[in-house]
Amino acid sequence: MCTRILYQGSEDLVITGRGMDWNEDMASNIVILPRNTQYTSYAGNNPLSWTSKYGSVTTYGYNAGVADGMNEKGLVANLLYLAESQYGHNPQAQDLCMVQWTQFSLDSFATVAEAVSFFQSTPLNILSGVLPNGRGATMHLALSDASGDSAIFEYVAGKLCIHHDREYTVMTNSPIFEEQLALCNYWKNINGLTFLPGSISAADRFVRTSFFLNAIPRTLVKNYTTALPNQSYHQQALASVLGVIRSAGVPLGVQDPDKPNLSSTLWRTISDHQNLVYYFDSATAPSIFWIDLKKIDFTQLAKPLSLPNAQNSIYGGEVSQLFGDFKYPTAELIGSIMTF
Repeated sequence: MCTRILYQGSEDLVITGRGMDWNEDMASNIVILPRNTQYTSYAGNNPLSWTSKYGSVTTYGYNAGVADGMNEKGLVANLLYLAESQYGHNPQAQDLCMVQWTQFSLDSFATVAEAVSFFQSTPLNILSGVLPNGRGATMHLALSDASGDSAIFEYVAGKLCIHHDREYTVMTNSPIFEEQLALCNYWKNINGLTFLPGSISAADRFVRTSFFLNAIPRTLVKNYTTALPNQSYHQQALASVLGVIRSAGVPLGVQDPDKPNLSSTLWRTISDHQNLVYYFDSATAPSIFWIDLKKIDFTQLAKPLSLPNAQNSIYGGEVSQLFGDFKYPTAELIGSIMTF
């Protein structure tokens, strides 16, 4: 239902691309979140509380929580669906609502290594619940940072499994990540220029995007720049990553009634870690625009700001000046959106 890729290029360029596939409109807002804000888990008898260290630009789903985003240190978090997730319960651990897992990571960590160290040493109960469309909020989380480091966090059979390696550059949905790697290893022996699996299943998208991600260039290809003689490698790399993540998309309206976990692509994001630019590519109201985090003064930002219903609006270019006021979701609102 979703796809995430991590591009590590020359000139220390690191770009994360992500596609969001879902079977209904989530009224996705883009929200700028400030530093030094106190939060508490929306659900749980022993709720986790924290204060945000870093500001971030995020994409919300259902106006309930962060599905995707990048913080001011260049840490990127992508939350994807995983039907096999089983979170378990540790009576000694604090509780964290699923829809806050991504935000907690962006609020708290500057690097993947910091996040891995925390989650390894601090057990949490992730409370998943049921989303408005009746699906369980069963997710896994990908983190990437400006150094090109990467980690995948999955709860399997009640235990947190952390896959931490720069080589983990692709993530989709089912099956669990360990099995996805095994499938990809099989396909490495087959020439992807001759044949690639082409269905919209998560396993096929994992193989296909892995091949394309490894095939796109890591230096400027000049025969593509004759009409744009001043195009940089950086611009071309962004275009290449967007091309890969678009290649994994499912056209709007395509569904499989026998496989409810397969859905159409609603939007895509491209996160430029070093340059701190967050790109948003809508598939429902075709347009692409971006937010330059360097234009946001997080030292002065005292409240969250929103670009409402960004998925279904037409914007172009850099839009950081178009944001308006945003009200944080409350526990009561989350309780009206999803059940635990």
